[in-house]
Amino acid sequence: MQPTTSRGVLVTGASRGVGAAVARAFAERGDRVVVHHRGPGSADRADEVLGSLAGEGHVRLAADLADPAAVEALAADAVAALGRVDVLVNNAAMIAEPGSSASRRGDHPLDATSYEDWVAVWQRTIATNLLGPANLTWCVARHMLEVAPADGVPVGRVVNVGSRGAYRGEPEIPAYGASKAGLHSFGQSMAQHLGRHGIAVTSIAPGFIATEMAGYAMADPDAAEATRAQSPFRRVARPEEVAAAVVALAEPAAEWASGAVLDFNGASYLR
Repeated sequence: MQPTTSRGVLVTGASRGVGAAVARAFAERGDRVVVHHRGPGSADRADEVLGSLAGEGHVRLAADLADPAAVEALAADAVAALGRVDVLVNNAAMIAEPGSSASRRGDHPLDATSYEDWVAVWQRTIATNLLGPANLTWCVARHMLEVAPADGVPVGRVVNVGSRGAYRGEPEIPAYGASKAGLHSFGQSMAQHLGRHGIAVTSIAPGFIATEMAGYAMADPDAAEATRAQSPFRRVARPEEVAAAVVALAEPAAEWASGAVLDFNGASYLR
């Protein structure tokens, strides 16, 4: 059933993968969506996503989430475009690339990474994956408290896209795993603080998803088979499945899920 009132939704990292699927799912629901991307290099893909959205009132905005000033401007621009941000989806994330000691993708194992690379990777990863969402949540939540929602729309919803790696460990990319663990914890802290104001905060912790970020895990037949075998369903998640869960967590009726971290990994890791 389509909602009677369109909501304003800001989705970070929406130029590809899960973020693009989330943007499309909210648009199909009848909401107006800000498609966020990092910068000029992803503008074309963000425009493609923007053009694929159902309905009207959508907009593309660029910002480097590691830059606090850019985050503040993103929130202000989203408000200007939508009138009100009712839902924030903190989806954007990166696996930072080390320098000369890199072995593949963003690997930075302690015993094979120089100290200079180690420090740089941790700084970039935490700045984007944890501080960026924290700063954007501050900006958007303060806006939610200052601007009354439309009739029938909750004060606000925040959904963080974390990772299974926050629980099972990421020995080759520890900064990424730690950033996602921090994001889960941050979400729970905000759930307790913002609940008194009517803002619900939840997180989702996916396993492998069929996106570019997880491409290394499906790079060859042996790797793909081993990756699929982690789940008893013998496959990885589809971006659309993750998007459906994010939209469900942002529903007005999902308020009592606030504070939850939803394991979404096809029973590939149970805690």
